[in-house]
Amino acid sequence: MRIIKRKQPKSTKEVLTLPRTDRRTLSYVPDPEQIRMNADRRGNRAQKPGEDMSSSEYVNKLRMLSLRYEADFEVLLVPDGKKKKAGIQGVAADISATGLLLRLPDASSSLEVGDKVKARFRIPPGAMPEGFESAVRIDAAVVRRALNSTEAGEEHLLALEFEKPLTDYFQRKRWGYSVYSASALLLVAVLFIMLMRAESIIYFKYNMVLYLYSLIAALFLLTRYLFGALYRDVPINPDYTPGVSIIIPCFNEAEWIKRTILSCMNQDYPVDKLEVIVVDDRSTDQSVQQIQDMIELIHSEAGRYATRERLSYMVLPENAGKRAALVKGVEMAKHDLVVFVDSDSFLDPTAIRHLVQPFQDPKMGGVAGRTDVENKYTNNMTKLQTVRYYIAFRIMKAAESWFDSVTCLSGPLSCYRKELIVQHADAWLNQKFLGRPATFGDDRSMTNFILKTHRTAYQDSAICSTIVPSQMKVFLKQQMRWKRSWLRESLRAGSFIWRKEPFMALFFYIGLIVPIAAPVVVAYNLMYVPIVHGIFPGTFLMGLLLMALLMSLAHLLFRKSRLWVFGFVFCLFYEFVLLWQMPVAWFTFWKSTWGTRETPQDIEAREKKEARKRKGKKFGLPF
Repeated sequence: MRIIKRKQPKSTKEVLTLPRTDRRTLSYVPDPEQIRMNADRRGNRAQKPGEDMSSSEYVNKLRMLSLRYEADFEVLLVPDGKKKKAGIQGVAADISATGLLLRLPDASSSLEVGDKVKARFRIPPGAMPEGFESAVRIDAAVVRRALNSTEAGEEHLLALEFEKPLTDYFQRKRWGYSVYSASALLLVAVLFIMLMRAESIIYFKYNMVLYLYSLIAALFLLTRYLFGALYRDVPINPDYTPGVSIIIPCFNEAEWIKRTILSCMNQDYPVDKLEVIVVDDRSTDQSVQQIQDMIELIHSEAGRYATRERLSYMVLPENAGKRAALVKGVEMAKHDLVVFVDSDSFLDPTAIRHLVQPFQDPKMGGVAGRTDVENKYTNNMTKLQTVRYYIAFRIMKAAESWFDSVTCLSGPLSCYRKELIVQHADAWLNQKFLGRPATFGDDRSMTNFILKTHRTAYQDSAICSTIVPSQMKVFLKQQMRWKRSWLRESLRAGSFIWRKEPFMALFFYIGLIVPIAAPVVVAYNLMYVPIVHGIFPGTFLMGLLLMALLMSLAHLLFRKSRLWVFGFVFCLFYEFVLLWQMPVAWFTFWKSTWGTRETPQDIEAREKKEARKRKGKKFGLPF
């Protein structure tokens, strides 16, 4: 676990889970010279008899078992036959699912290679991927002793191999219980919701509009979870590796851009089928220098992977916006599929291989990958976003993918046919709404262009992670921007979505009406009814609790993580804070300012505001 300090807008310590750096810069790229292979001996030791080594499930399992993570937590080793008080205390230097490396205070330990021990430790949040944070008591064996020289002096190291991988250990200890408990409670929650909706039918005649809304909202959410549960990825076809050009638009992302570029280059994908193009939109920080440094590093350390032919960058002559940067990258692309990756997003090594699979269907126009939260353990703000992101992708987008009609191919990771981007580039660049330039919501906007004539899909196994806002002010501005773009683009989509699959069209229009009407319904139930009629809104609050329970339990079922409780937190936060942004968005959804970055529209809006203040002071007005 490493703490990284962000510079804007205020100092915030971001907690990131970082794999230990590999000595090979591009450790996952298939070696064209066959000097090395990708297989990892630590993962291979956990292979089960009869397991298909060519399957995507095995490849993902092998990678999970092989990854080592930087660590800094206490470990107690109790030799076989000894009591706890005879244990040896150390500090973990790194940990993987198959073992850990331990720093010892001195060389006095009597443990030798081959000795058996009981390892006791607690994996803190952020040290390993989500779901691993827990106490561990596991049998292990000493496999290596070493002496490492550091600036502070000599460091004594002890390497342990677990008797069984942590994945198997947690499956028996905690993950298995999580799955059974979450499944049972999900069933109970669904039954309760159905019973409450039966009550709505009984009382329908007393308030037709309110109870009709309750029935529609419940039906909409339950079907999202149903189709999300039925969703399945398009499996990997090892013979299908179309050419892919990754476009990374960058504006003032000096802190993250190097890691983004490296993750895009370090893909388990044929060298001659993948290129990366970085387009800087006239950043005012050190982004360009960071881009140049990373590209030079990759060229110097991994040149035999044809990096000079596959990795390039350019700086736009003037700040023109994210869409212009993306279109410029597409113009430079030489392959038929283009992937858009945000400059603060990081791809898993198999993301591209999974992402392209749905394009075996010639009518598929665009595919979205899954976006996880990278800085999930920073604070409560990022933890609640972790649950929200996962449900938004694994349930909501997966449900839409069932009908081949994903309505937003999200910016952090999405893939398109190049010909479609070129076809709609001018309309996309010059899009206006009520006379104002459409400067944000570029992902929803392009998705609408694609969705008119082609299918769109979601691929859950194509994973990236992104940095989310860890400060309330930035988060609220982001959410307001998203609501405005959602309203604008939903109105556009509503003009043609009826031509799609009937059930998809029906659910789309319901999904448009429910959030728009929600503030009125909540205000009626939580304010009007108690004040005017003196009735406590118990039934309504129970409904909210059950909906929150659905989100939390779905996250527990799929992720087996202790963060599942933040599903409740998010639902409460949404009802009492975020929901009330919707009325504001109704009357301001034509605005073109981002609010979280210095676009030309933001600068113009700020200057107008400052001019009004100066004018107000001149005439003594209280602005």
